[in-house]
This record gives sequence, structure tokens and C-alpha cells, in this order.
Amino acid sequence: MAQYVVSGAAGFIGARVAEMLLDEGHAVIGIDNVNDAYDPRMKEYRLRKLQARAGFKFHRRDLSEKSCIDLFKGEKLDGVIHLAARAGVRYSVEDPWAFLESNVVGTLNLLEVCRQFDCKKFIMASTSSIYGENPPYPTPESASSSEPMQPYAASKKGAEALTHAYHHLYGIDATILRFFTVYGPAGRPDLAMFRFVQWILEKQPLRINGDGEQSRGFTYIDDIARGTIAALKPLGYEIINLGGHEVITINELVALVEDLTGIKADVQYGPPNLADMRTNQADVSKARDMLGWQPQVNLRQGLKELIDWYNAERAWAKDVLTP
Repeated sequence: MAQYVVSGAAGFIGARVAEMLLDEGHAVIGIDNVNDAYDPRMKEYRLRKLQARAGFKFHRRDLSEKSCIDLFKGEKLDGVIHLAARAGVRYSVEDPWAFLESNVVGTLNLLEVCRQFDCKKFIMASTSSIYGENPPYPTPESASSSEPMQPYAASKKGAEALTHAYHHLYGIDATILRFFTVYGPAGRPDLAMFRFVQWILEKQPLRINGDGEQSRGFTYIDDIARGTIAALKPLGYEIINLGGHEVITINELVALVEDLTGIKADVQYGPPNLADMRTNQADVSKARDMLGWQPQVNLRQGLKELIDWYNAERAWAKDVLTP
């Protein structure tokens, strides 16, 4: 049995990774400040499920505080899986300082945990947003990541650079995973999938920025979590895409939710958001070759899982804020 740190353990991806590690018999030390970047009810829901599990220990702390490093003194750590972050391209335009503190300083502090307490493996979650406005499609890891379009992507670029520095200086085995538009049960309520399901089922207006012809390579949460755990193997220093295998326009996504729910959406179009990428699609050949990973859950199946979860939790999920 190994012991892993999972930062952002109350978050969407962090909670599922922690669950899978616990299922495999490992111990997990979670850390999360359970902030209000989106409705905290979602985070508390995920956290309650984890805290009911044997082998899970939790620190409710803000990783941007340097004192968090000492939380792990005396622990035998087999790996740090760093999934905590301020996420959201639009929100980063409004408050870039919060993104810098969480995503760059938080990463620095966990790299120091590895350095000070002799933890040899570090995984960091990055983002497809780092590829900027006009990458090749499907996008390989070799595409330029030096022209971020918003502070969120810029903060992730800074975190990636710090990770490389610590790999170079201290020999930490570091894997950066660039995620592409993750969705699934108990997902983030500030992203399209959750919002569209809630708005359609509750018969609320469905708001779309732009003409709806922008597209995304959506990837199911369990596929992302499996790929993250697969990256715990020794790799040296690598940047690996996870996701983007099934690309669909936002208009097509609305039509799919309508089909699965049997409810017609009241779609309202608004102006496009300059912080949004027009599309994304991952080249995942490196993940296949290095991790033996490929997506297993198709979009229709995964969206049905989200809708089923929402209906099961509807008594409270209907009130979750979807700005």
C-alpha cells in the first residue's frame, strides 16, 4: 500500500482520483481549502463521501500558505498529485491575483513538500487552455504554450515552469498532465455540461456565449482519473495530454442533452467571450504510448451518467448556483 497526497481533494477531478486510489487500497492525504470559486455545496458533497472512507485523511487548508508545507512533515509520501487550482478562463480575467496565488504559489509549496520530505514523484494538473488561440488540431504537446489568452492559462504556464525547475534541480520525477474539458457526475457547476443539464431539467433559459458553433473535446471524469493514476509511474519529466477525443459543438451538445432528457431547451444566445478558445482537441498519442491510456467512455454514455446523477441528487442539485 502506498500513500499519496491529493491536492484539491474536494474538487471534481481530485475527489475521483482519491476515490480510485482508495479503491486500490492506498492511503490518501487530501488537502483543499473548499473555497467559493464555485458553489461550495458541490465540494462538501464530494468531501463527505471521501471522509466516510478508511484510509483518507484531510487538511482543510489553503495551499498558497507556506505553512502548509509542514503539514506533511514525518509522512512517508509515495507521490504528490497536485490537482488543486483556481480554474476558469473567464473568472481569471476578473481576479488574476487569486489565480496567481493558488496556481503558482500553491504549486511551489507542494514542490517544496517533495524536496524537503524526499517524495520522488510529482504530478501536476495543467490545462488545454495553455495552447492559446491557434494551435494545430488535434493538438500535440509540442505545440506552443507561450501565448496564453488569459491569466488562468498564464498561471498554469508559470506552474509548469516551476515544476521543470524542481525536476532539474532536485531530480523530482515530474509529470504534467494537460486536461481537456472534463465532465461527469458531480462535475463543476460553472462548466457547460452541468449548467446545461440543470437548466434544461429545471426548464430555465439556457444561455450560450456566441453562436454555439464553438466546440470542445469533452472527456469523461473516470477516463481522466485513470490517466492521472497511470502517470504515477516513473517518467522523468514529461508533459502529457489527457482528453479531447470526442469533439462536439455547443449547439450539438444542447441537442444531445435534449435527446437524453426528452425536454426542449429555451436557448438564448449572447455575445462571445474573448477569453474563450474557439475549439480544442487533444492529440493523445503520447498518453497512449507512455501510459497505455485511451478514453473508454463515449460522450453519450458519459452524459447519461451525469443526467442520472443529477436526477438522483436533484433535491439539492437543482439549487446549486450555475453562474
